[in-house]
Amino acid sequence: MDGTRAPADWKVGVDIGGTFMDFCALDTTSGRIASLKVLTTPDDPGAELLTGLDILAEREGLDPACVTRFVHGTTVGINTILQRKGATLALITNEGFEDVIELARLAMPDMYSLFCHRAEPLVPRDRVFGIPVRLRADGSEPLAPTSEAVRQAVEHARGVGAEGIVVSFLHSWRNGAQETAVKGMIEAEAPDLFVFTSSEVWPVIREYERSSTAILNGYVHPRVSGYLAALEERLAGREVPAKALLTKSNGGLMSAFEGRRDCVSMLLSGTASGVMGAAWLARQAGASRILTLDIGGTSADFALIVDGEVQYGSDEKIGDFPLHIPSVSVSSIAIGGGSIASVDSQGVLRVGPESAGSTPGPACYGRGGTAPTVTDAMAVCGWLGQVEMAYGQLNIDRDLARAAVARLAGPVGRSVEETAQAILDIAVSELFVEVEKLGSRAGVDLRDFTLMPFGGGGPMLGAFLARELGMARVLAPRRPGVVSALGGLVADMRGDFLQTVFTGLDTGAVPQLRAAFEALRRDGQAWLAAQGHDGPAEVRLSADMRYAGQSYEIETALEPDWLTDPARIAGAFHEAHRQIYDFEDRNGAIEIVNLRLSTIGITPKPDMTEEADTGAAPALPARHVQVHLYGARDIPLFMRTDLVPGAAFHGPAVVCQEDTTLAIPDGAAAHVDRHLNIHLEFAE
Repeated sequence: MDGTRAPADWKVGVDIGGTFMDFCALDTTSGRIASLKVLTTPDDPGAELLTGLDILAEREGLDPACVTRFVHGTTVGINTILQRKGATLALITNEGFEDVIELARLAMPDMYSLFCHRAEPLVPRDRVFGIPVRLRADGSEPLAPTSEAVRQAVEHARGVGAEGIVVSFLHSWRNGAQETAVKGMIEAEAPDLFVFTSSEVWPVIREYERSSTAILNGYVHPRVSGYLAALEERLAGREVPAKALLTKSNGGLMSAFEGRRDCVSMLLSGTASGVMGAAWLARQAGASRILTLDIGGTSADFALIVDGEVQYGSDEKIGDFPLHIPSVSVSSIAIGGGSIASVDSQGVLRVGPESAGSTPGPACYGRGGTAPTVTDAMAVCGWLGQVEMAYGQLNIDRDLARAAVARLAGPVGRSVEETAQAILDIAVSELFVEVEKLGSRAGVDLRDFTLMPFGGGGPMLGAFLARELGMARVLAPRRPGVVSALGGLVADMRGDFLQTVFTGLDTGAVPQLRAAFEALRRDGQAWLAAQGHDGPAEVRLSADMRYAGQSYEIETALEPDWLTDPARIAGAFHEAHRQIYDFEDRNGAIEIVNLRLSTIGITPKPDMTEEADTGAAPALPARHVQVHLYGARDIPLFMRTDLVPGAAFHGPAVVCQEDTTLAIPDGAAAHVDRHLNIHLEFAE
């Protein structure tokens, strides 16, 4: 040994939310993890990235030239849709079918309300243009597009100010050549307009689902592409050698270069990344059934992890619009740390959905905000403001928080502290309703699960929610505030591919199924190669199946060698149907609508060294503080850095750390494990 130290090798995960950009940086040489939160800059998205890298360089010794892996989760795409600030699009479709987007599925958002209405489509009817073209369901072409018809449609699109065009024709799931030909004509006629076809974005059967997914992709394309281009420029300016990777809605990763075109795949990147990080931490802690609770500045997201596995779906919603690509199954509600409390015209106290965001932020941040928020209520009640927050970037001003909450105290006839407690109770009750819905849809008893709160606000409200739900266990990870950023470091490369086969399940379908599987596998292999992944990989196969006559499908996990054995496939479907609907029809005819394949490139995972357990011992608080918990009480305050494996204490208590604050109610027994997670257990 010459005594020289091996050069640092940094892997950096970054996630941007409504209030903070989170950093989780791993030095693989030493095993050290550094974390950071930086306030977002809405007027210049991405500028906070440079600020964070500079702070990590100064405080942690991170050398940008030693960053060999950089993973980024962003909300640019989803915020573009929620704020309706996307591109002006035109849609070219079949003549006579111009109303597909307007009609959608003829479903109202709230079937019990006479006053609800559907959201305005992202492409209004006056920007939809039909051309004489037709493709049959078998893929044959009785009527081909003409260059003159396309030219006229492009001229009309220009006339309404379109920046881009989406092309979606009937039955293009069977044969995308017609859409591809029209795309080529448009690019020749109008090279300044970007073009997407429904068959290249997601070639699923049913024209509304296929068209709406392509529209979402085109709608966010300019902002996402511009953001990613600026991201790569900023990284290059800091001489970061790693190519940027993006977290995807399916919990996997893709290159930033691909993300410029495949924008729809990253709409839920931040929320999905959080669930992936939580699943990895849960496995480390030996917990297999987890309810995640990710609370940021503007919203709360929750998901289920069953038997250690993340749950997936293909019908998530982005604001008012359905997303039909594979995604981590996450439910959301507009309750976050920045959610604003108000009194309505009937004198009722309400919380959300409006948020103070990061600018100006909660009143207690001292950044110009005056509206009372959930964070201000936590400060008034004494849970916040005892130490610095956000790695020294925030000093909570409890006087400003009291002044904000006091504006509501008079109208509701309560003291300032009682009003603040009421704000917190309402926030927890709103979360309770949505989480109960999630449990009912999944058909699970949430009392069998452990709640894992994370994000900046999750640990503040999580234990109170768990107690209301009757959950006996809470698992607070070591760095709750940056779990989503950590999720990017533990995620694998993942590409999803689909081919509609639309066939009955019998021996005659075997050749078609085998051919479809081989085509999907080749696509997956090519995709991994394009991402630059040359490590181990695996394939996961599933099929969207139904009984003949049903109008909905169940995604059923399959094994590739079952494709020659229809009986094995049928058995898997019967069992899946029984688990969801509590019945099956063993004699019923079965149809396979889509064959799905996920190709997963396995990436190296961090080596999280366990701490030595010194044995159970009472934890010593740093001091005692006064909080309002239905009355003034003195409770112990613990610093997270002082809690060692085996440490134990009881609630009520507050645990402070740089990235968040853990509020622990009455009746909770806490202990610290060898990964420095805090486990709470409530007496039954």
